[in-house]
Amino acid sequence: MLRGDFHMHTYYSYDCMTDPSALVRRCEAVGLDCIAVTDHNSVKGGQAARAIAPFLVIVGSEVMTTRGEITGLFLSEDVERGLSPVETCKRIKAQGALVSIPHPFDDAGRKPLAFEALEEVLPYVDILEGFNARTFLAADNARGLAYARDHHFRYTAVSDAHTLGELGGAYTELPEFDGTPDGFLKALDGAKLTQKRSSQLVRLYSTVNKIRRKFSRVP
Repeated sequence: MLRGDFHMHTYYSYDCMTDPSALVRRCEAVGLDCIAVTDHNSVKGGQAARAIAPFLVIVGSEVMTTRGEITGLFLSEDVERGLSPVETCKRIKAQGALVSIPHPFDDAGRKPLAFEALEEVLPYVDILEGFNARTFLAADNARGLAYARDHHFRYTAVSDAHTLGELGGAYTELPEFDGTPDGFLKALDGAKLTQKRSSQLVRLYSTVNKIRRKFSRVP
C-alpha cells in the first residue's frame, strides 16, 4: 500500500514558504510515498518536486475560478486562473488530467467552489476531498465525505499542507498503481482515509507567510 497526500503547497504558492526539496525530505521522513503538489495557479512546485523525489509525484495545481477553487491533478502545464468553473474543468480535462474538488463546503476563510458551481461541474469531477486537515469545522468535512459517497465520487484525505509540520497527519492509503490518471482512479477504489485535523494555528502561519513573501526572494 502507498501512503499518499494529494494536496500540498510549496513556495510557488503566495501563502507558503516551503522549498520543494524540503518538502520531499519531509515526505520521506513521515512515510509519504505518493504525493500531489498543488500550488495555487502553478505547476512549478510539482515539477520541481517530481524532478528530485525518489517516489511518485503527481503534478497539480489549485486553480482559482470565478466561483472558487478547483484542483487539477496530472497536469502538464498551468491552467489559466479566473475562468468559469466549467471552462476550468474543460481545460484540465484537455490535458488528460483529473478534476478534484478541494475543501468543499468550508467557508471559514477559504475559497471553496460555490455549491451552485459544484452542481454545474459534476459531469467533470473525478475526485472530491472527503477530508481536508485544514477544514475548520468537522461537520464540513463530514458533509464533503457524504456528498462524495452520495454522488459516487472517489475521495481522498489530504493535509493541504502549507508548512512542513502539517505533512504526515492526514493521508490516503491506496494500492500501488501504474502512475497514470486511470490507474490512480482505480487505486482510489481501494483507498483508506486517515483523518487527523491540523491545528487551527496553521491558518495563522499562512497569513504570516503572505507577509513574509513580500520581503523574501523566493519565486
